[in-house]
Amino acid sequence: MVRDETINISLPNKEQRTYPKGTTPAQIAEDLGPEVSKSAVAAKVNGSLIDLARPLVEDGSLELVASDSVDGNRIRWHSTSHVLAQAVQDLFDNAKLAIGPAIDNGFYYDFDVPQPFSPNDLERIEARMQEIVDADAPFERREMPREDARRLFQAREEPYKVELIDGLEETEPVTVYQDGDFVDLCRGPHLPSAKHVGIFKLLSSAGAYWRGDERNPMLQRIYGVSFAKRQALDQFLAALEEAKRRDHRVLGRELDLFSVHDAAGAGLIHWHPKGARIRAIIEDFWRSEHYKRGYELVFTPHIASDRIYETSGHLKNYADVMYSPMDIDGFPYRLKPMNCPGHILIYQTQMRSYRDLPIRYAELGTVYRYERSGVLHGMLRVRGFTQDDSHIFCTPGQLTDEINGVLDLTEFMMRTFGYTYNVYLATRPEKSLGTDEEWKAGTEALRQALIDRQMEYEIDPGGGVFYAPKIDLVLRDCLGRQWQGPTIQVDLNLPNRFDIDYIGEDGQPHRVAMIHRTVLGSMERFIGGLIEHYGGFFPLWLAPVQALVIPISSDQHEYAQRVADTLKSKGIRIEIDARNEKMGYRIREAETQKIPYMIIVGRKEAEAELVSLRHHGEGDLGSVSLDALLSRMAREIETRAHSSLPEVTSPTEKP
Repeated sequence: MVRDETINISLPNKEQRTYPKGTTPAQIAEDLGPEVSKSAVAAKVNGSLIDLARPLVEDGSLELVASDSVDGNRIRWHSTSHVLAQAVQDLFDNAKLAIGPAIDNGFYYDFDVPQPFSPNDLERIEARMQEIVDADAPFERREMPREDARRLFQAREEPYKVELIDGLEETEPVTVYQDGDFVDLCRGPHLPSAKHVGIFKLLSSAGAYWRGDERNPMLQRIYGVSFAKRQALDQFLAALEEAKRRDHRVLGRELDLFSVHDAAGAGLIHWHPKGARIRAIIEDFWRSEHYKRGYELVFTPHIASDRIYETSGHLKNYADVMYSPMDIDGFPYRLKPMNCPGHILIYQTQMRSYRDLPIRYAELGTVYRYERSGVLHGMLRVRGFTQDDSHIFCTPGQLTDEINGVLDLTEFMMRTFGYTYNVYLATRPEKSLGTDEEWKAGTEALRQALIDRQMEYEIDPGGGVFYAPKIDLVLRDCLGRQWQGPTIQVDLNLPNRFDIDYIGEDGQPHRVAMIHRTVLGSMERFIGGLIEHYGGFFPLWLAPVQALVIPISSDQHEYAQRVADTLKSKGIRIEIDARNEKMGYRIREAETQKIPYMIIVGRKEAEAELVSLRHHGEGDLGSVSLDALLSRMAREIETRAHSSLPEVTSPTEKP
């Protein structure tokens, strides 16, 4: 075999194999055996996903992507979106294609059609999709010159595809995929053929602006999901129903926690008394833990001059999420999008010595960032939010210890709220500030802290912010869904931009090292996530109303008031339901409001100085004394025990 006509392939088990140049991953899968060939749907070559049918022309590493893996599911979802688009164009004359990506849990495709899709439309589309899958046309990749691709989609009267082509880099290759008569602009990769889509389900439809901008045309979006096996789809749909029951927007209204008002503006949260109570409890807990760990709390203004954001680099790198300036005395000011410049100014009010370091500033600071209306989502995506922000100023030699301290705090806080998490080390993005040496030093400090704590982590290539590498803890809730959680960033860039120094042992100024970190992140997003994590049934220490006293009849009102006053004097958040309603109705109301304890008092309880106790989800616990009840509740509050969470999982991945 001539060497120039062969390629060397490195497999995951470190085995090296030689193949003729032009061999496809599908042929290599066949060479590795029928089981491997049967499960493979794509390949990862030198870290990049490609189609099984793509010829290999260079040496490299190859990993076959299994059908039921995370990558396999995303490729399936993207391929199913193409089948969806083909079905829609088959059924609806003049339907124009926009985009159809895989998302965290399935896929969607946006269409320009005269009117919204109805439930009957979705059924028709599903039926047509099944016919396309049964026909089993291959997904064929073609690479073509930019102008040829432009003419192709102009001829097919696809203006959104033409716009996408016009937005590509001049040097970027244009690829299209064809299955049957259907052609779509797409980078891929895709499944080998339509039958590999497996079992699918269209979930819903909704309006969506083109490119998420309300100034653009309103399109119609169809969401769906697909899996290799029926069991996986059934599990997903069960988890989806559970997620609907836990939707924080629905529970927020039912439990009277928060609201959003068009009159005040989209993406701005109004906290109702019960929601504010939960937030206050969490914030008090947060403050207490920070004081214990050597942090000092600060407050900074909600607006600042453009000059500070020019110095920080935010105007150059972050302007698209900052609000337009307001004129104050002839100078432009902005709503602050972050707290770090203010903390730097506080640090710089004095000359700092190495003996003063580390200095840890923390703030529950409200910031404002522009989010397009199409992505706003209850408390989870908002335009104004309070961030549990902190900035640590230390010597370079203190970096690893300080990162370890932050990780210790974050692990404690996440355990307290009942979250598990995955850890990612996010490296330098393409658009960034600072030198290679600064980025290397910051990344290594983060990596060493993770190694010191023996924490398993994955690399998130290019996932750092523009000024710093970071550690991300991605939370996993009781349904297996993932949420953005704590983040720790080592910033060796802003200290240079602001000339932040300390006086070292040698009496000379030295550049400070700076850590940005959040533990809970946005209070709005964190509490919105908690509502769904707990299904609205907050553990006792967080519940806005911890107990409800229910007298059976008006004869027990006086005793019920005495019980309530006694519990209230011990710090229990308690209410009385003495309405002239049936007992069953009042108990059901308390269950609906997810109040942890119901304290029933009737004639027997009043005479014996006892209470009949019910617990949300557990039912009747029998009669107990007030002292026994207080002891039970005190234990539950002190340990911050969280309620038992259902073991329901859904396929998810890092957002």
